[in-house]
Amino acid sequence: MAEDDNIEIEPVAEEEEQSTNYKPPPEKTLEEMISKDADDESLRKYKETLLGSSVAGALVLEPDNPNRVMVRKLVLLADGRPDMELDLTGDLDKLKESCFTIKEGISYKIRIDFHVQREIVTGMKYVQRTFRKGILVDKMAHMVGSYAPKEEIQSYTTPMEDAPSGLIARGHYTVKSLFTDDDGNEHLKWKWAFNIKENWN
Repeated sequence: MAEDDNIEIEPVAEEEEQSTNYKPPPEKTLEEMISKDADDESLRKYKETLLGSSVAGALVLEPDNPNRVMVRKLVLLADGRPDMELDLTGDLDKLKESCFTIKEGISYKIRIDFHVQREIVTGMKYVQRTFRKGILVDKMAHMVGSYAPKEEIQSYTTPMEDAPSGLIARGHYTVKSLFTDDDGNEHLKWKWAFNIKENWN
């Protein structure tokens, strides 16, 4: 299928962007944010709470990795079921070989786990487009928010979604995911798949 073979992820449609009326703030370095209002004791303590160890200086978790955001894992969450995980730290091409099975009609969420290093990243977004037989059947774009560098894994979970149901809905789906931000940086894009079946097995 030509669409499935194309790993490019189209940008969010212009009307989707305009509907939010969101304008990203001017980008500032971590040092600028920390040093601003340095004489305000209460504000300094608030920043320490917000930024944690980042207040002491730019946190670098992987010195050889220039990226500010390292996406680690995608997790599919469904009530009453074990978490279904995709490791996003290895060979992304191999993700096409594994496939989630989802019971039709269930409610589920998607959680993205990631690390942030070096600088605060503003306006992160998760964009997902779902295809069946090469035809776009669903698209969504979620504002993830702004995150400071931390040693701990940080995560974003999408709102609850309902899987389609019925004989026509059952089958194989291909998903193209993109983790990006207001500056147009593509932190990670990957392709994965799932099958919708009548039952879990």
